[in-house]
Amino acid sequence: MEPWRDVSLSARERAEALIAAMTLREKVAQLVGVWVGAAADGGEVAPHQHEMEEAVDLAELLPHGIGQLTRPFGSAPVDPGLGALSLQRSQQRIAAANRFGIPALAHEECLAGFAAWGATAYPVPLAWGATFDPELIREMAAAIGRDLRSVGAHQGLAPVLDVVRDARWGRVEETIGEDPYLVGTLATAYVQGLQSAGVVATLKHFAGYSASRAGRNLAPVGMGTRERADVILPPFEMAVREGGARSVMHAYTDTDGVPSAADPELLTGLLRGQWGFAGTVVADYFGIAFLKLLHGVAEDWSDAAALALASGVDVELPTVRTFGQPLLDAVADGRVAEEVVDRALRRVLVQKVELGLLDPDWSPVPPVLAGVTGVDGDAVPGRGAEGSVRGRVDLDPPENRALAERVAERAVVLVRNEGVLPLGPGARRIAVIGPNADTPLAFLGCYAFPVHVGSAHPEVPLGIALPTLLERVREEFPEAEVLSVGGAGGVGGVDGVDGGGGVGGVDGVDGAGGVDGIAAMVELARRADVVVLALGDRAGLFGRGTSGEGCDAESLELPGGQQEVLDAVLDAGTPVVVTLLAGRPYALGRAASGAAAIVQSFFAGEEGARAVAGVLSGRVNPSGRLPVSIPARPGVHPASYLSARLGMASAVSSTDPTPAYGFGHGLSYTEFAWSEVTVEQDTAPTYGEFALSLTVSNTGVRAGTEVVQLYLHDPVASVVQPVQRLIAYRRVPLAPGESAELRLTVPADLASFTGRDGQRIVEAGEVEFRLAASSTDVRQAVRVRLTGPTRVVDHRRRLHAEVRVR
Repeated sequence: MEPWRDVSLSARERAEALIAAMTLREKVAQLVGVWVGAAADGGEVAPHQHEMEEAVDLAELLPHGIGQLTRPFGSAPVDPGLGALSLQRSQQRIAAANRFGIPALAHEECLAGFAAWGATAYPVPLAWGATFDPELIREMAAAIGRDLRSVGAHQGLAPVLDVVRDARWGRVEETIGEDPYLVGTLATAYVQGLQSAGVVATLKHFAGYSASRAGRNLAPVGMGTRERADVILPPFEMAVREGGARSVMHAYTDTDGVPSAADPELLTGLLRGQWGFAGTVVADYFGIAFLKLLHGVAEDWSDAAALALASGVDVELPTVRTFGQPLLDAVADGRVAEEVVDRALRRVLVQKVELGLLDPDWSPVPPVLAGVTGVDGDAVPGRGAEGSVRGRVDLDPPENRALAERVAERAVVLVRNEGVLPLGPGARRIAVIGPNADTPLAFLGCYAFPVHVGSAHPEVPLGIALPTLLERVREEFPEAEVLSVGGAGGVGGVDGVDGGGGVGGVDGVDGAGGVDGIAAMVELARRADVVVLALGDRAGLFGRGTSGEGCDAESLELPGGQQEVLDAVLDAGTPVVVTLLAGRPYALGRAASGAAAIVQSFFAGEEGARAVAGVLSGRVNPSGRLPVSIPARPGVHPASYLSARLGMASAVSSTDPTPAYGFGHGLSYTEFAWSEVTVEQDTAPTYGEFALSLTVSNTGVRAGTEVVQLYLHDPVASVVQPVQRLIAYRRVPLAPGESAELRLTVPADLASFTGRDGQRIVEAGEVEFRLAASSTDVRQAVRVRLTGPTRVVDHRRRLHAEVRVR
């Protein structure tokens, strides 16, 4: 037996044996992906054509091997069973064509569920943030991982750990929120869930992508090292240390002139040297080529390959360009030492060993096809296999939809309620209007398959059931008369993204010809007892939407003419429930304090409409909390609740960034009472900890969930600090009349920050713990004092407070 197939050896030993036997060209072949699309008839995958790609000759590549297959399911609509068969046949061919029998690693997008035709569309990451529920996100990620693994995929390109710094950025919907602790805990839970199913999780985008200037996609990042260390990096550190993440994707952006793909201090010194990361670093799509094309730090493809490889990028995605012949040329002319190629190859091969791809009993047959007639893992599948697998694989089973609904329900945020919700029997006539009222895609983000890929294939069915808000409200209120208006139009100039453009009667919400549509809605509002006005975004890519990758906003005013719609409906005099189905927060003008109710849902997935309808009826008691602040004015960004004192409202500036509703805010249909906080000791050394306790009681008449949040305020520090930052939280479900005692053990490590010399320190002095229902609703505050010398901490510091509920 070849030593690389000997399972009694360590993964490192097996990889080293294989490296020693490989030619340089065989080595380099393992460092690239090939963008493929699964064949609709179950045949072998074919190179996927993309405007950034050059043609790929598979026949030429195969004898040397292929490192990765890029999105065989996520490039075009294909029946999942036939896609699995196509991938199986391709893996057989790849393994048979190279002399070591090495199969490819297949990766897919999985940001809001497996991005494949017919797969469950879960809520987007910003909705995960609204749940404040790591356990639920871990469960969801495990389900996504099982679906990926069942059809033969090995790696998922998620989660996104970018911390929102400017809500105008189009990819806000892909982030978890504006607080690094919330982002870190939920992203780590996602990593743990996905990898529990045997799928490699990929942390992205490392690091600073969300801090691009003016919220513009790929724009330069101008933040300092302290902001990077204390805001941007902690979620990645947590996911590496506690989640055991096995892959990281570099960011497109440059920080202070240094592109992430060419930053050895980031990708090697920090990630590997300090944090101990041992997995693979993969390129964001075309990111290495961008070193030449966009950043201008590489003269040619060989130069780009040399820069990225030396900095710590191991795999070029999505397809071979710089890590092919240009890298071979760079080795030949001495720009790259072969040992640097071996370093990246070692990481790639160790990962393949760990995935079982080099085991002697490896089979190309995906688990979902095991035992299917005509599918043979040791030979080309027999005639008739296509018929036996078509329609066999269900990637959206009832248990997935039920899980998607639970996540969506916990993500709905009741922002404002002047007593109109839940809608009672008195609401006999409900008007459901607005650009997102009757639009199937209104609950999906830009990386959901029907948007990301399906929009380019309007002739193909969506693949999953996507009920609209209007349909679900009619189901939720069978005794009420639910009114709406027909018509066509678009959100913010995006007309007909769903293939038909039916958007609740707003003709020309983009500002063209909308007078008649608005008048019709106002008339309907006057006839109703209550209005559900569905506003927000339409997800898309690179300007083909109002939210999503490349869909940045100049301000946080509602897209298109929606503010005009909102104001006109408010003037009708009927109570209005403003229902936001969006990928970012928006300023709402006078509705922020004048609407009867505001319900915020961040692209809540395929069951989002049912979740929102459940909140409207009261079947669901809302427990979501804002993962990003809702601005009071549309032009105040960049702004964040993490601002320092001079970033807040002051007499020395004429602009006021105070939000209409702050981070962590959310209402319930029941009431909660908080007791006084007790502190066991009010002093502790800089290496010590504090113990706090309080009791939370449900004083209402129905079950509900309070979200207890702990913030730290450091009034005097050696460098400027944010006014407050989240350091712990806990969801506390309570029955009517029930109470729970929370005991929090808070280590001094949580008061650490990056000092003037670049080291993370815990300083002596007074700090304040704020127990709060949100960043703007502090219920109890206690001051304690840290004593002793300043203490330097590192990646071994404690990251969490211990929270016990009894």
